[in-house]
Amino acid sequence: MREDQKNLFLAMGLSLLVIVAWQYFYAGPKQERAREIAAQTQAAAPGAPTPAPAPAAQTPGAAPAAPAGAPSTAPAAATPETALTREAALAASPRIRIDTPALKGSISLKGGRIDDVALKGYRETVKPDSPNIVLLSPANAPQPFYADTGFVGQPGANVALPKADTLWSADSDVLTPAKPVTLTHDNGQGLVFTRKISVDDRYMFTVTDGVRNATAAEVSLYPYALVARRGKPKTDGYAVLHEGFVGIVGESRVQEFTYDTIEKEAKATHLSEGVGGWLGFTEKYWASVVIPEQAKNFKGRFSSTGDGVKSYQSDALLDALTIAPGASAQTQTLVFAGAKETRAIDDYQKALNIKNFDLMIDWGWFYFITKPLFWLIDYIFGIFGNFGVAILIVTVIVKGVFFPLANRSYLSMAKMKAVQPQMEAIKARYADDKQKQQQEFMELYKREGINPVAGCLPIAVQIPVFFALYKVIFITIEMRQAPFFGWIRDLSAPDPTNLFNLFGLLPFDPTQLPLVGHFLVLGVWPIIMGVSMFIQMKMNPEPTDPVQKQMFAWMPVIFTFMLGAFPAGLVIYWTWNNTLSVAQQYFIMRKAGVKVELWDNLRKLVNKPAKS
Repeated sequence: MREDQKNLFLAMGLSLLVIVAWQYFYAGPKQERAREIAAQTQAAAPGAPTPAPAPAAQTPGAAPAAPAGAPSTAPAAATPETALTREAALAASPRIRIDTPALKGSISLKGGRIDDVALKGYRETVKPDSPNIVLLSPANAPQPFYADTGFVGQPGANVALPKADTLWSADSDVLTPAKPVTLTHDNGQGLVFTRKISVDDRYMFTVTDGVRNATAAEVSLYPYALVARRGKPKTDGYAVLHEGFVGIVGESRVQEFTYDTIEKEAKATHLSEGVGGWLGFTEKYWASVVIPEQAKNFKGRFSSTGDGVKSYQSDALLDALTIAPGASAQTQTLVFAGAKETRAIDDYQKALNIKNFDLMIDWGWFYFITKPLFWLIDYIFGIFGNFGVAILIVTVIVKGVFFPLANRSYLSMAKMKAVQPQMEAIKARYADDKQKQQQEFMELYKREGINPVAGCLPIAVQIPVFFALYKVIFITIEMRQAPFFGWIRDLSAPDPTNLFNLFGLLPFDPTQLPLVGHFLVLGVWPIIMGVSMFIQMKMNPEPTDPVQKQMFAWMPVIFTFMLGAFPAGLVIYWTWNNTLSVAQQYFIMRKAGVKVELWDNLRKLVNKPAKS
């Protein structure tokens, strides 16, 4: 193999190594910092005076805060509330119970908010008795997170609108997919407000806000919808995954702001406007967003307010509804609160005509590869019932697609090996003339039909596939807590075994050690992957350059440690891919009549020549 080809392989390997190292050394510590901040925030919450996010609990008589620049009365300062336990916060207001196949929780009659949602189908850990995932919580709970809709009045208009402490009446005490609930509030000044809430059997609420004008004058009101939370939530902190503000407004591309980057915007606020779209908050596997009527114009806002513990809000303000005396008007908002299941989100986008709703899942730059790859894995999962098996089968399919390219590559490498004596003769003949060497090399390649860069092509074309598969395993909820075989009970999490505690024989967790803990993640599957990579490296002649030889020798060890903290599904994929590559290369080179260096290289490790 030529030196420049080895250099190209080395450069590509080092490039991938830099990317993986950045993920490991930067994202890992960042994740730990995020967890520490979240823990500190949670610890400080109980018993501390905490203003709820606008438009949260306001001074009595004040209307909810509207998005910046929208017509509204100036909101009064928020009333400080003492955070209660979640159970106490739920008990502080009469509630309508939510009971669907996918959700449980309640709607507060005080404020009429959707502020208590838990997911029946998802638990915090793989243990069957683990608590259900809690998504939304009331404003006076330790981690407030809720959805709200309503109306904002014109500046200077003296209209008594429903607010955070308004007590609504309801026509039912339970909300199910078959039984909507209608809330009613009479402001005592001739306006009667209604809020009809329905829910499907998955994660979509439909909120229809109406107002009947029994006064003698017309009234103009501006519909709004929002999702608000107080305190920065725990995030994974990985660059490959977006968590925070997300939305589509009009013809804009998907807008994404983290909880930190929104602070860099002017007044910690990002404004946009357009017809159709949605906005809210996304987490790794869950999302809560509001979806205005898609044919109507609205102003969207992402904002952060407050000192110390911040309040974050995504809101939409629609154009005014003018209600004549004796007339009624209404507006409809969809509220998604649930798991980011690919099929469910795609169905919502199609059935409800929601603009680019599928981009709520962070498919990444290789969207055109990532999503089809997911559908292929999901289809095979439907046949075999195991995502790990599906990954193995998809790997075989990918190898089959790239087989013609890999076949030409390995044949070219075999030819390159066959002409090594001639290349060495050219080097000796033109030892002092590098330009003449290169000319003779090119003539030799042309004469023998060799493509000197063909060996790099299989690696180059598989890099996007590798990252697409990484995305699929890392971000899709379908992979969350998906078991493989044996000790792998969650393909989206790292291998739970660890060499440094003798795979569980020693009763301690090495990853919890200060400073070095995040280096000590080395399970069984990463070790198997390292062995497969080592064998793959030994399939080819060793580099003559001592530096390259050392780099290639240490690369399997480095990658073994790097991939120790990666999802087990990705490590299994890489191991299986290496194994198939070794078998494929062995078969092709033997067929071409070229000696395979594997056995000689392994023998050299055992029978090292004695020093003279």
